[in-house]
Amino acid sequence: HVQLVESGGGSVQAGESLRLSCVASGYTLPMNMGWFRRLPGQEREGVAAIAGDGRTDYADSVKGRFTISRDGAKNIIALQMHSLKPEDTATYYCAADLGYYGGGRVCINYKYWGQGTQVTVS
Repeated sequence: HVQLVESGGGSVQAGESLRLSCVASGYTLPMNMGWFRRLPGQEREGVAAIAGDGRTDYADSVKGRFTISRDGAKNIIALQMHSLKPEDTATYYCAADLGYYGGGRVCINYKYWGQGTQVTVS
């Protein structure tokens, strides 16, 4: 059974940076993993994804500001967020799937979800 634990959320000023981390346990091979967020009153949206084979995918709204990375071949990922904007305020969720070639930024492609961590930009 795969479990995901996120950390690193918080409150920052516009223009500042934050780093989110997600540790997956229960599966040792590289998985498709991603970061999603739910803005107030909106549906969950895909922010960035990293496939088991290392390919990455970003939402247009975060390209050039956010970077998703994996710790070697481990199922530990991070989302480095720079130049944060108030519109980035959301609950951020880590997601994972046992696939290898990429689940993209589509929620239904991911079976396992973390509890979420709040990011507030003012």
